[in-house]
Amino acid sequence: MSEEDVQFAPPRGMRDFYPAEMAVRNRLFDAWRQSARRFGFCQYDACVVEQLSLLKRKAGEEIVNQIYAFTDKSNRELALRPEMTPSLARMVAARQGNLVFPLRWFAVAQCFRYERMTKGRKREHYQWNLDIVGEPSVAAEADVLATAADALATLGLRPNDYRIHYNHRGLLSELLARMDIRPELHPACFLAVDKRGKLPDPEIETLLREAGLSPREIGAVFEILRIDSLEAAETFLGQPTPSTERLRAFAGLADVCGLGPVLRFDISVVRGLAYYTGIVFEAFDAQRASRAIFGGGRYDNLLGDLGGAPMTAVGLGFGDVVVTDLLEEKGRLGTLSAQPFDLAVGFMQESERLPAARFAASMRATGLSVEMGLSPEKPKHFFSRVGRGGFLQAAYIGPDDIARGKARIKNLVSRAETEAELSS
Repeated sequence: MSEEDVQFAPPRGMRDFYPAEMAVRNRLFDAWRQSARRFGFCQYDACVVEQLSLLKRKAGEEIVNQIYAFTDKSNRELALRPEMTPSLARMVAARQGNLVFPLRWFAVAQCFRYERMTKGRKREHYQWNLDIVGEPSVAAEADVLATAADALATLGLRPNDYRIHYNHRGLLSELLARMDIRPELHPACFLAVDKRGKLPDPEIETLLREAGLSPREIGAVFEILRIDSLEAAETFLGQPTPSTERLRAFAGLADVCGLGPVLRFDISVVRGLAYYTGIVFEAFDAQRASRAIFGGGRYDNLLGDLGGAPMTAVGLGFGDVVVTDLLEEKGRLGTLSAQPFDLAVGFMQESERLPAARFAASMRATGLSVEMGLSPEKPKHFFSRVGRGGFLQAAYIGPDDIARGKARIKNLVSRAETEAELSS
C-alpha cells in the first residue's frame, strides 16, 4: 500500500461511513429502536470513556490487553468502552434506590476492543444492548430474545436464516460434577467448551490437558459434548435438576413467543465471560458459517460484585458487523439502502433563483423532502445530476416557467409530468 493510500485510510480496524454505508447503518439502528420500543424497552446511553477500574472489576486485569486503555492528563486510568454492561451496572447502582424494577433498558453504543481482526470482528463496532434488571423468572430471557428476533424480521431475515442456540451454565456444572471432574477445574472446562466450533477438537483437548485435566477427565468432557438434547442431559444426570427444569420453562415460554422454530439446545454454548450465571444463548446464521449475530444470558451477580445491591439481570448484545455481512450474503442489504428524496429543484439563470427557492419552500411545507439547487445549471447537467442522486421527482425552472407561473414536475421513474403553481 502506498503512502498516499495510508494517509487516507481510517485507523486499522476502524470504519468510515460514507452516505451509502450511513444509510444502511441508520436503517439498522431504526430496526433496533423500533423493536426495542415495541417490546417496552427505554433507551439510555453512557459516556464512551469509562473508568478502567470498573472494567477490571468485571473482567479482571487481563482486560487491559484487549481494550484501548490510557492515562489522561490527570493520571486517571481510563478506557474506551469495550461493551455496555459495566456502564449499565454502574448507572443502575448509582440510582438503585430511585429506579422502578424490573427495568427494561436498551442502548445503541459504539464500542472498542483492541483484538485480532477476523471475519465479522473489527476493533470498533456498534452494538445494540438489551437488558432486563430485577426479574428472576425466565420471562426475562424469553423477552430479550423475542425482541432480538423481531429486529431480525424487520431487517428482512427469515426463521430459516438463523438459529438461536441456548444452554444453562449450571447444567454444564451439574454434568461435570456427575462425571467426577474436580470443581476447581470447572472454569477451565467452561473456557475450553466455549471454544467448540472455533477450534478443532485436538486443540480443545490440548487446552484441557494444559489446565490439568487427566485423560479420563478429558474423555468425560467430550462425552458431555456429545449430549444433543435436554432429554439426553436429564438421562445423563439420572433425573431432572434445577437447571433442566429452568431450561424447560424457558423453552416453553419462548415457544409461546414464537421462537420455537429457531431455538436449538446446544450444550457447547457457555459464553466465555465468567459473570454469566444461568441461561446463556448465541444466535448464528443457519449454516453457522460466521461469528455470532448476538449473544448474552443471565448475570445475577454483577451488580453486587460492582458495589450495588445484589439484583438479577439478563442481557443481550447484538453487533452491527455480522448482521450486515449476513444481509449482504442473503442479497437483502438493498432493502436497507438510502430512501430517495422526494424532489430536486433546479433553475436556469440567476433571475430564477428566488422563484425556485419559494417553490422549494412551498413543497417542503407539504411534507416533502426537497433539495434546492445552489447555483444555476443547464438542463442536461441538472437532470443528469439528480438522476444519479436518489430523487423521485425533479422540477427545473426556466424563463418559460416563470412566464407561465407553473413548474413542471417530472417523475424520474415513469417520466410522467405534472404541474404545480409557482408562488409569486
